[in-house]
Amino acid sequence: MAFAISPQPPPSSLAVPTKPDRADDPHHHHLRLLQLVNDCSDISHLKQIHARALRTAAATAHDPQAHFLHSRILHASSSLSIDYARRVFRQVENPNAFMWNALIRACAQSGDSKEEAVSLLRGMLEDGSVSPDQYTFPFALKACAYLFALSEGKQVHAQVLKRGLGPDVYVNNSLVHFYASCGVLEDAKKVFEKMPERTVVSWNAVIDALVRFGEFSAAMGLFHEMQKLFEPDGYTMQSILSACAGLGSLSLGMWAHAYILRKCDKDVVDDILIKSSLVDMYCRCGSLGMAEQIFRRMEKHNVNSWNSMILGFAMHGQAETALDYFAQMIMEEGLVPNSVTFVGVLSACNHKGMVDEGRSYFDKMINEYSIEPQLEHYGCLVDLLARAGLIDEALDLVSNMPFKPDPVIWRSILDACCKTNARVELSEKVAKQILASGGDSCSGVYVLLSKVYASASRWDDVALIRKLMTDRGVTKEPGCSLVEISGVSHEFFAGDITHPQTEDIYQALKEIEEKLESAGYVPDVSQASLIDDEHSQEKEQSLRLHSERLAIAFGLLNRKQGTPIRVFKNLRVCNDCHKVTKLISKIYNVEIIVRDRTRFHHFKDGCCSCMDYW
Repeated sequence: MAFAISPQPPPSSLAVPTKPDRADDPHHHHLRLLQLVNDCSDISHLKQIHARALRTAAATAHDPQAHFLHSRILHASSSLSIDYARRVFRQVENPNAFMWNALIRACAQSGDSKEEAVSLLRGMLEDGSVSPDQYTFPFALKACAYLFALSEGKQVHAQVLKRGLGPDVYVNNSLVHFYASCGVLEDAKKVFEKMPERTVVSWNAVIDALVRFGEFSAAMGLFHEMQKLFEPDGYTMQSILSACAGLGSLSLGMWAHAYILRKCDKDVVDDILIKSSLVDMYCRCGSLGMAEQIFRRMEKHNVNSWNSMILGFAMHGQAETALDYFAQMIMEEGLVPNSVTFVGVLSACNHKGMVDEGRSYFDKMINEYSIEPQLEHYGCLVDLLARAGLIDEALDLVSNMPFKPDPVIWRSILDACCKTNARVELSEKVAKQILASGGDSCSGVYVLLSKVYASASRWDDVALIRKLMTDRGVTKEPGCSLVEISGVSHEFFAGDITHPQTEDIYQALKEIEEKLESAGYVPDVSQASLIDDEHSQEKEQSLRLHSERLAIAFGLLNRKQGTPIRVFKNLRVCNDCHKVTKLISKIYNVEIIVRDRTRFHHFKDGCCSCMDYW
């Protein structure tokens, strides 16, 4: 074994013997060096040990003991200095699988050498003197997952099968994670389903994949299957809390919280990631008070837990509190905000129409914290400016940002055009930008443009929009609302007649309408923009059958006295339903919490937490 690295003599203070403790016992000296390598946590110290190894019999070529010692040196250096690990590896004659794996793992775990991990595996295969094993492929797959290198990862998968490692649970866990990271959920599920052996990690990988793809119910179903075989751990419960949050199911979230307290050990119960997940879950399920209570009882906070709370307050329209928490995070705990923090801060400003503050925080993010704005940050600021009527400034920002605007940003401007009665020509220009940016498959742009034409009484253009939608196969996204009563979620679509209590629900709606009329309610038919003014009765009827009204009527019939009605809607609440829900909260003395596509509305005593700005 030849090495080109020039050794430097170690200083006398180093605990490396200048001569073997037993000059007549090379084996003892070899064990001593091995022990030093195993205990080493400093690269300069490791270099000195390496130098000593090169100057002794331990470095004799073809000596199995020397080969093993240098494999341990390579392994140690791979976690201390990847550059030194490369140098060691290049000078080893006939590196074994352990050495290849050590360097591939180091590259896969490094911040900027992940592509090298894939290249090393390719070199290992081309060299052919050593075969990759069940440890090699997971390291390479981890790098492919990070790089979203689907093609390369599939080639790794082919090598796994070719070399008979298909049944290996460790490799399969990495394949599930790889396919999920690359956005191929079906392949991740196929690998999981074919696994002859599964561990807790296997179940966690596929449950997490389902949650990330928004298949929350499926994730909960797999979780219940997993419980028959394994005890869930902290990673499992983080995914399950995210699933509960995605479903908006407070009862399921509270059950998961209770499960953690009852079944998990203290390390999991007190884990800061679990606590932060609980805060996020309660915020997204509409129980802001419970989220704040958990946050306040946490012994320690990190940036993620503060972010969850700031985003929660922003989502619920409590902008001032969100900004106060931001100040506390910096001033009291000395934490440095990150990109996600500023998404929360800018969202808070957006939900409250705080234009000057939004501009100020956007500048602070760039100039004080050197955070490069992402599309989400620009989206918040664009929406804030546009909804405040500053559409020209919003358009200037869009034209100057370093990203191509996505359909969401253009739709936010078009929505602002509708609300501020901007000129039709400007709205048409924005609509064309949405279609050009790939938003033609979404019904939102057509509906918004039809509102612009309807507000200008251009009914021929409204009819043209309807024809375009038909010709292009675009259908209006149906309104859907979920209401949870006694732990059971009930789903309603606009005009739904499928629920077992349909007759009672429509009777309740009739009674609600009578009380609304007595309170002076007049329908805002501008929301039914695809129906022209000649059919005003049809417009009013379409508003009466919006999904959240059915859900609220069902909630009034079945809720426990004193409990709020919680509704989760897939679309943004329309002006008319917002006005109706405020009146219902006052007439029936009930708190109604509605989460729409963008935020929470808390209706109570005839008022809404959004202060009619949404």
